[in-house]
Amino acid sequence: MSKYSKEDIIRLVEEEDVEFIRLQFTDIFGMLKNVAITFSQLEKALDNRCMFDGSAIEGFVRAEETDMYLYPDLDTFEIFPWRPQQGKVARLMCDVYCSDNTPFEGDPRYVLKKVLKEAEDMGYRFNVGPECEFFLFHTDEEGRPTTTTHEMAGYFDVGPIDLAENVRRDIVLNLEEMGFEIESSHHEIAPAQHEVDFKYAKGLVAADNILTFKMAVKTIAKRHGLHATFMPKPKAGVNGSGMHINMSLEDKNGKNVFADTSDELGLSETAYQFMAGILAHIRNMTILTNPIVNSYKRLIPGYDAPTYIGWSPAAKRGQLIRIPSSRGESTRIELRSPDSAVNPYLALAACLAAGLDGIKKNMVPPKALSVNVSSMDEREWKELGISQLPKTLGEAIEAFEGDEFLMGVLGNHIYTKYLEAKKEEWGEFRAQVTDWEIGEYLYKF
Repeated sequence: MSKYSKEDIIRLVEEEDVEFIRLQFTDIFGMLKNVAITFSQLEKALDNRCMFDGSAIEGFVRAEETDMYLYPDLDTFEIFPWRPQQGKVARLMCDVYCSDNTPFEGDPRYVLKKVLKEAEDMGYRFNVGPECEFFLFHTDEEGRPTTTTHEMAGYFDVGPIDLAENVRRDIVLNLEEMGFEIESSHHEIAPAQHEVDFKYAKGLVAADNILTFKMAVKTIAKRHGLHATFMPKPKAGVNGSGMHINMSLEDKNGKNVFADTSDELGLSETAYQFMAGILAHIRNMTILTNPIVNSYKRLIPGYDAPTYIGWSPAAKRGQLIRIPSSRGESTRIELRSPDSAVNPYLALAACLAAGLDGIKKNMVPPKALSVNVSSMDEREWKELGISQLPKTLGEAIEAFEGDEFLMGVLGNHIYTKYLEAKKEEWGEFRAQVTDWEIGEYLYKF
């Protein structure tokens, strides 16, 4: 049941003195876009008559197919609390439609909605709890971002060592004003690294929330004279930033179907099958959970990020999938490889589709890893039959290319456009000559 009607939105805009409404959507890479309208155009927008040029958006349509329409999701209406209290600014997340009133197959939100419908048809609802990490850095004299910080705090440190306590508090208060239920916030392991965790939500809401969260964090940080970045590995020699994804399924009565008290680990057969599906597909879909060249600088041994494909019930760092200690209705699995550079719609769609595939095919996961794999070398991994995640974007492209399962999840349009773009990105990176190469080789050869 919808939270808001068209009349509710119009009334709220009038009562709250909202001057601008941003109609938001993403390109295939998860970059947030918007068309801003004033109150005079609101009724037109709510009637799905707001048009934009799709040829200007990365991965959308050809120049001869430019007319696209934004269909606002009324339940996503939010007023930005950090904007002026007079002449306020609000937003509506939108679905993208073609001129013939059909959903645009290149809209990432549509991809997730399709997989959520498949889960619903199987009797499931998808719950997601993301854990988003980020860095706060200084800006230079011209306001451009740097990787400089005066801070030397570590995991769970407090002020005055943690110099960003007030920034995090401001972020949390603004998010709560927008309806987020914040479960915790704290300093992370690396200097200037932070984490804010918000309560799990249904799949589509969770994806919308990730985008809203990133926008809010960047905006509040800028108000404090800082730059917030969700880049996976902005500095060498320290931990990178991930976005662990906690997942569970519930039935139509709201019961967590991952829970089974008769099992030693408290997991149901459905949970094991779902996990098996993710493990079976994770290597080929890593390009969606770790989408940029820099993502693979985080996925290296020694920095708590997973590098191999396996799972464990233990709370060990470095596991690809772990089972958090909470049981009963809080039972879930945690996928620890993704980072916040993802397009959340595509990443969550891939995770859910892989899990459902595991259920449909009655997949069985491999045995839980009882050894500390992160301390082993590749030879020992191979002896145990343990596979690795892709080490580079190039390897991720090779794993992704030709995968018919993921082509079916994403649709031919996004699959093709995404693959083309990532090949181009990898080619451009390989053509670069880095400072490390100059320093290492210029005087030697």
